[in-house]
Amino acid sequence: MSVNAREAILEAAKTAAQLHGYSGINFRSIGEVVGIKNASIYYHFPSKADLGAAVAERYWQDAAQVLEGIRQANPDAQRCLTLYPSIFRTSLESGNRLCLASFMAAEYQDLPDEVKAQVKRFAEANIEWLTEVLVSAGGADEERCKARARAIYAAVAGAQLIARSRGDIGLFDELIGSYVEAGLIALLTE
Repeated sequence: MSVNAREAILEAAKTAAQLHGYSGINFRSIGEVVGIKNASIYYHFPSKADLGAAVAERYWQDAAQVLEGIRQANPDAQRCLTLYPSIFRTSLESGNRLCLASFMAAEYQDLPDEVKAQVKRFAEANIEWLTEVLVSAGGADEERCKARARAIYAAVAGAQLIARSRGDIGLFDELIGSYVEAGLIALLTE
């Protein structure tokens, strides 16, 4: 099986997970989307857990690259915070999908351990990035910045969930605007 087929499998599984969660990762459906026999998927992914973990790992790594790109392109910490919700908005723009890690986090108790580890890593990558941005502004100590980072991550992921359940991306924007007005998505000051 070619590398292109492996990538196509990962992409199809990502889309399925963003629409239906871990339970949406179905070898037969993915095989139909990719145009291969579902048994051929086993060549690269011996189990659904292996495929789910690979998809979740790729997802957080891609998100981390996007976040790093935001940081590199925007030396201003407040601008980075302002752009942060865009990574969640992108999923909504793509067929009203939910962040894969958020969807899988809702199924957390039913996930295989290897998938749980990757879902945790997505949250950790987001919180680490937000903490670094907040710390770089020099407004507060690292612990306080990390607490704010967790709150921002949870709020933005929650806004995406609410907007998706209503099929209304404008609601996402409204909620993010409310967070900005309330000072949640802002630099900490002593």
